[in-house]
Amino acid sequence: MAKSTAGLLLIVIGIVVALSYQGIAYMRREKVVDAGPIQVSVEKEKSIPIALIVGGGVLAAGMVLLVTSRRR
Repeated sequence: MAKSTAGLLLIVIGIVVALSYQGIAYMRREKVVDAGPIQVSVEKEKSIPIALIVGGGVLAAGMVLLVTSRRR
């Protein structure tokens, strides 16, 4: 009973985390033109989908707990 409750709780938390947060965004400067004394650079926004990865892991852990609790 405790395993299935914990499993359901982890599934809900995993779904909420995966859907509510976008991840970590950062700016990166890249050189476009480098011709001697003339340099042109552009700032690009990149992001790391950490929330999606963590949410998926928590969701998978909850599913494993739920499945293993129902086998008994």
